[in-house]
Order: sequence, then structure tokens, then C-alpha cells
Amino acid sequence: MGKQNSKAKATETSAPGKMSRKDFEKELRKLQVELVRLQSWAVAEGARIVIVFEGRDTAGKGGVISRITQRTSPRVYKHVALPKPSDRERTQLYLQRYLEHFPAAGEIVLFDRSWYNRAGVERVMGFCTEVEYERFLRLAPSFERYAVDEGIILLKYFLDVSQDEQRRRFEARIADPVKHWKLSPMDVESVRRWWDYSAAYQAMFEATDTAHAPWYIVPADDKRRARLNLISHLLGKIPYRKVEVELPKVPKAPVPPKDALRELRTMHVVPARF
Repeated sequence: MGKQNSKAKATETSAPGKMSRKDFEKELRKLQVELVRLQSWAVAEGARIVIVFEGRDTAGKGGVISRITQRTSPRVYKHVALPKPSDRERTQLYLQRYLEHFPAAGEIVLFDRSWYNRAGVERVMGFCTEVEYERFLRLAPSFERYAVDEGIILLKYFLDVSQDEQRRRFEARIADPVKHWKLSPMDVESVRRWWDYSAAYQAMFEATDTAHAPWYIVPADDKRRARLNLISHLLGKIPYRKVEVELPKVPKAPVPPKDALRELRTMHVVPARF
């Protein structure tokens, strides 16, 4: 009897197995319906929402953002992934290029990396000075407090993966031609500088994890569960409600006139190869 109880307890506390694609798609569909409802509410209420996605390289920031935007309107859900700053942008106030992308009424902005570049890659790779880094850590909480006080809903997520999983994902990208665009010397440098990044991220949390703009860490070794957990959490943090949408009725097809063209014709047609 004792052995049976021990075995049952071990089963209950053991890590769950890999989620099947079928189960993942089923749960994702439910969440995507809610994301569309959030969209309707944001437009109706004029809400302004900013969601920051940070994390280690290969952690799946782009993947979860693509699932969020997959069934939603790009006029409401705006994906912002800024390239490295231009020569002109380097002379601006550091936060200026990010503020340009903040939402107007009825918009939800998804930052695929954000102003926290300064506390992460810029800090570790030496792309900013110590003075610039320290100034950012002091300024960021005040900047976010200002945004929240102005009525913006701000959520900050950090996707985390283990060393072994990060290496595995880099190797998978190297082996898959359609993922080569995801590789750069800067990305794989994160493997060698793992512990430097760990220290930088911990310092970032300690300085910028505030009551008005807390950080939420998402364990992401299991991509499917990470995506579902993050989307479910963000939906739970926004006080949206279902907004009734007046759906149009599809009219009956009109009777074609006697001289109507039955199909459109042109000199150039795409060959049916499939």
C-alpha cells in the first residue's frame, strides 16, 4: 500500500510529457477566440496596451507573437521588432525610437524585444557605456510608471530556456534551411556568454520589477505549453469583456445578365502545378 501511494505521488509531481500538436491546436484555438474578443474590446473602449516580450535567444518570442497575431487584425495588434538603430537614431534619446511605436486608442503593441535591449545585449556585448546602462536602470521604472499612469496597460514577459535546450534549438536552426534567417553571430554568442546574460538579466529584474510594471517569467523549454501559458496569462491580466459585434448578412447572389462573363479571362494565368 505504501509503495502504491509513493508511486502515485511521484506520478502527480513528475513533469508533464510533451503536449501533442492536436491538443496544442485545440487549446490555442480557444485562446485565439479570446484574443479576438480582446481586440473588439480594445477598439470599443479605446484601450491602449503594450506587451513586452524579452528572453534568451531561441526562447520563442517570435513564435508566441505569431500565434497571437495569427487570427487577429494587424490594425489592432501591431508587431514591433526594431532593427539596430540608424546613425540618426543613435543621436536621439534612447527611449525615443520606442515611444514612436506606442499605441493610440484601440491598439495593442507587441514589442519583440524592447527598450530592455540596453539591459541585455547592449550590456553584455559592450554596446553601451556603464553610465548609459546605469542611467537606463534608473530611468526605466519611471518611464513605465508614466505610461501606466497615462492609462496604458503594460505587461512584461521574459521567456527563459535552459542551456541544453538553447543549444539544441540553435543546432536545429542550423540544420533547417528555412530557419537560417534566425541565425547570426550575435545570437550564437549568447551560448558562450550564458552566465554573463544570466547576471545581466537578474540585475535587470532587480532594478525594474516594480508593482506597476512587474516582470513575468515564462519557462519555455516546452514551446507549446509556454505559448499557451503566456497567452492565457495575458488575457487574465486585462479586464476585457465580450463586445457584441453586429455581423453583416450575406446577400443572395444576383441573377447574371444575359451577356455576363462566366469567368474572367487574361493572357496570363498561373499554371496549376499542385
